[in-house]
Amino acid sequence: MPLTIGQLAKRSGIGIETVRFYERKGLVEEPPRTDSGYRQYPEDVVARIRFIRRAKELGFKLKEISELLSLRVDPDTKCADVKKQTELKIADVEEKIRVLQGIMTALKKLAASCVGTGPTSECPILEALDGQEQD
Repeated sequence: MPLTIGQLAKRSGIGIETVRFYERKGLVEEPPRTDSGYRQYPEDVVARIRFIRRAKELGFKLKEISELLSLRVDPDTKCADVKKQTELKIADVEEKIRVLQGIMTALKKLAASCVGTGPTSECPILEALDGQEQD
């Protein structure tokens, strides 16, 4: 039995606007419509949207998710192709972690430079952010 956009959104755990957004991005095919213009989604779209949600939770961007979905239906795709995409995402996440660790180290250094008293005009954190770093 076909689903309305509201039913699809509810069963998929997303909002109606997100369903429309996924349609515009080509992640979900635009469904047939009733004579009165209501979208009628097949049941399998729920699983597709759940796949998209899980992939997003793992940090995949919409373009990458689209590639994964394409790999899924391509008869020439091997599991190794999907693994390669996942390994690329792992490398991307590792780089983000490295950058975030650098930011955290810099922030800790800034926080340690401030005793937390005095006027903001003499705040070493604000001075450092202004580019007037003091050793």
